[in-house]
Formats: sequence, structure tokens, C-alpha cells
Amino acid sequence: MSSFSFDITSSLSTAKLAPRLGSVCLKRSNVQNISFETPSFMTATSRGVVPHLSRDHHNASPGIRWLSVPFESFLEHAPPVPTLQPGRHPLHTFLGYSPAQHILSTSVRDPYDGRDMPPNGNTHVSAFCVRGVRKVTPQEWRANVIASKPDIVVAMSDTPFTKPPFSQKRLTKSIERSGAWLVDLLRPIDGPSVQNDEATSRLNVLVHMAGGANVAARSAFAALLTESLYAKEAEILKPLKKLDDGVVGYVFDLVPLRLALAAEDKVQEQEPPEASLDSGNTTLPTKSSPAISNMAPLFEASLSPLSASKLRIANSTSSPHEILDLVQQVGIDLFDAHWAQRTADIGIALDFRFPLDDSESATRQQPNGKRNIGHNLYDPSYARDFSRLAGCFSEGHNVSDPSLACPCAACSPASPTSHISHSTLDAQSFPAEQNTHLLPGYTRAYLHHLLHTHEMSSHTLLAMHNIAVLDAFFGGIRSVLATGGLDKFATEADKFRAAYDDRLAILNEARVQWNEVEKARGKGRLAREKAKQEEATLGTAVEL
Repeated sequence: MSSFSFDITSSLSTAKLAPRLGSVCLKRSNVQNISFETPSFMTATSRGVVPHLSRDHHNASPGIRWLSVPFESFLEHAPPVPTLQPGRHPLHTFLGYSPAQHILSTSVRDPYDGRDMPPNGNTHVSAFCVRGVRKVTPQEWRANVIASKPDIVVAMSDTPFTKPPFSQKRLTKSIERSGAWLVDLLRPIDGPSVQNDEATSRLNVLVHMAGGANVAARSAFAALLTESLYAKEAEILKPLKKLDDGVVGYVFDLVPLRLALAAEDKVQEQEPPEASLDSGNTTLPTKSSPAISNMAPLFEASLSPLSASKLRIANSTSSPHEILDLVQQVGIDLFDAHWAQRTADIGIALDFRFPLDDSESATRQQPNGKRNIGHNLYDPSYARDFSRLAGCFSEGHNVSDPSLACPCAACSPASPTSHISHSTLDAQSFPAEQNTHLLPGYTRAYLHHLLHTHEMSSHTLLAMHNIAVLDAFFGGIRSVLATGGLDKFATEADKFRAAYDDRLAILNEARVQWNEVEKARGKGRLAREKAKQEEATLGTAVEL
């Protein structure tokens, strides 16, 4: 197994819920270590794959370091296919990720899926795969994890996805079940799964902070993690003294939290938010979505009794504004990139930077005077816009400082270092080695053309670009915290909120035009042709 560690490199406040700088490191016995600084992000996957990106694409994207894999995607087969792979890194091998470059974490359910599900039981949770709902027991989850060998595993949690609000009895059951399932996962690994040269025989476990939208329930679950083990549990988990000793970090899933808060406040109906990009997802907020400030007491109840030195992860953030709030108010270290990746699906090229640079070319504004966080490239106004995708960066091939340029393959495409050889004669025609140099980046007009012609490469280029913009955003957060401290960070965060539209109106605009273009293909085209045929008179030919 791999050895995971998180170290706080700079604690900027004595308060537990405050911004901090840290470092994540994963040590393997057979390949080089993987490390990066926090605050940072992890990349979301669909069925284990980064949407729109091939193996070459994510290998060439330095921002893709930690990937989140929902295991429910593989439950249609028994046993799941990833558990049947040979070698030291079965999950990496099956999904095509490099053990030397990528950290893989896995959870039972997709943390971005908030649709109603059948109730969990004392011995199972309900998970959703392509063939419907499956029941997953703690024993099955542990066996699947040990067989597929991810780097990090999120403990199975009894998070209810039935209609909220939930009774006190239901929350008590949730806490008891989650604690019992955590005990089962923390047991040492014995038998042939453990190699002689592996660093540890215990899984690297993240725990989802249970308790829903109830402060007392969240405090009770945190207290459960810090209570001294005794009797049978102490014997099973020795030398651990308490459950918290066996976990490497804490996870907060915002989707069920939003749903529970909204139900209690009776603010919105129990259906996916209007701004959501698909029917089964609730990651993008509406105007009535609970703000991070409303969740602050819940975060405080969960984290106050626990160690401040462990990793904190937030899933299902919805905007850069929310990320800044969670860094500033809670001290979250790692965020998902799901919302940024989903904007690539609807043709948005992100264009924002932190800290704000007043000299950069501004994105188009909303009626409230605030900038958009990106460009809706489906819009016809971009048909002749030959500027670079992100005005907040310089052109990669025409700048002396590479840090000022967007490093993605869309903005800074690199010339190939070798040619494809079809025969031995080709080797004589080209030099053995070539120096890589940057080429001019793709323009907004070109991406607009690709989107309207349904070229798959359009979403590939946008996905790589948006991940790179988000990576630079977190680099700016770390830089401001390191050089300016809390006061400077608070000032720059306020400037960012004042400059960029926090309602994310561009998402709804892009979604409408994305739908229009999608309907224009396939059956839509046949319908247009039929309409033209009906307009024909006297049997004359109709121009299609």
C-alpha cells in the first residue's frame, strides 16, 4: 500500500477554522513520490475517466494530480472489473493513469449526485450504476478497495438521499452506522494483499463528516471519532487509540448538505436546481441555495473537536467565490474541480484570475456591472473574435515569463518532439530529436466554430483550458496567503467578489445556447429537411 501524509507548512492563525498552507505527499515503494501544495483541487471523473480527455491529454495536464473515482460506476458487474486487474496498481492500470503522476481516491457513491435513492439499511448503502440501484455492504466495499488498491479511500457513510428533513432518530442511526462501517474499514490488511516491501498494511482512509444539517448531530459524530476505543474495537484496531488516529482527513459533501438546509428552510422544492447542467446533478446553485455562511456552524461543529493537522476536503463546490469562502471561513485544503469541468461541456472558456489584475482585458459584463467568469463560446458574437481564450493570461508563444501564460494545450500548444514513422525510410527523412517550441494558441472564433460543428475536440480543448485556469487560481490563493497573510487575502477576496459575477448568469446563458445547438443535430436536421420539403411547390427541388 502507499503511504499518505499531509503537513501544514504555514498556519496563519491560531483559530482552527482559518486559511492555512499545506503539502500533500504520497509515497510509493516502487515509484517516485507525488507531492503538491494546498489549497488545491482534485479532478472529477465519470466512470473513472476525466470527461473529454484521453490518457495523453491528462498526462500532459500538470494540474491533474489527484483524481476522484466514484466506485458505483463499476458495480454493474460482480465482481467489479477493476478488482480483476493484475499488478501493484490495479485501479491505475484499468483506468490508464500513471502511478508516478496521479493519486487516485475512490468513494462508494458519486459525491456530486443528489438524486433521491432508496433508503440505506443497517448493513448496506444504496449506490447507482448503469443497471440501476445496487446495495453495497461494508464487507463488499472493503474487499473491493483491497482488490483494486486505490491510493485513498473514503469510508462508507450512511448519508441519506431520501426526502429531507430527517428526524433525530434517523440522524442517530446515520452516526452509529457510519462509525461502525469506519471501524470495519480501518482494520489492518492481512493475507496475500500485503507485499513484504509495502509501506503500511492499513488503508489511507478519509471519513465523511456525518450529521446532516443538524449541529448537535455533527458534534456527536466528531465526538465519536475522538472517543477512546475499548473492548472488541480496541483489540481489532490496535495500536489505534481512537478512530481519528486511523483517518488521514475529513470530507464534506455539499450536495446533501444543501438539500437538507433547503428542506429545513423550505426555500426550494425537492428537484434539481434550475442552474444544474444535468438532471441528476445539484452542484450549481440557484439564487435560493444556502450560502457558505449558513453552513459555517455545521463545519465548526464537525471540526472543532478534531485534529487541525489533517486534510480537509470539500466536494461539490459551485464557483470560485464559494472556494474563496471555504478557504477563508473554514480552512478547506482540497476542492473538487467538478463545476469547472462541467462548464467545458456547455462551451464556456473560463477567464478569471486571483489576485485580481486591473490591467488584464476584462471579460464581458453582466447588467449588474460585474465580469463573467468566462466566455460563452456558443454565442454568435465570438464568430470573429480571434483573441486568446483567457484574457487574464498572456500568449504562451510570445511571452518571456512562462508563468504569465496559460499552460494548457489550447492556449500553449507545443510542437511534437517526434514524427510518426510508418517505415524505416521515415527515420531517415526526419531528425532523431527535435526541440519543443510553443505554437500560437487557438482562438475564441476557432472554438466557436468547433462547437457549432459538433467537433469533440472543442470540449477537449475547453476541459484542459478550464482545469489550467483553476490550477492558476489556486496558485494565486497560495501566493497571496504566503506573501500577504490573512489581511491581504481577505482584501483580495473582497476585490474578486466585487469584480466577478457570483450569480454565474453566464451558465444559464450558455446552457440555453448549448441546447439550441444540440437540437440542431441528428433528428433536428431531419426535421428541418422535412419542413423544407413541405414548403416545396409543384414538385420542384428544394435546396437543403
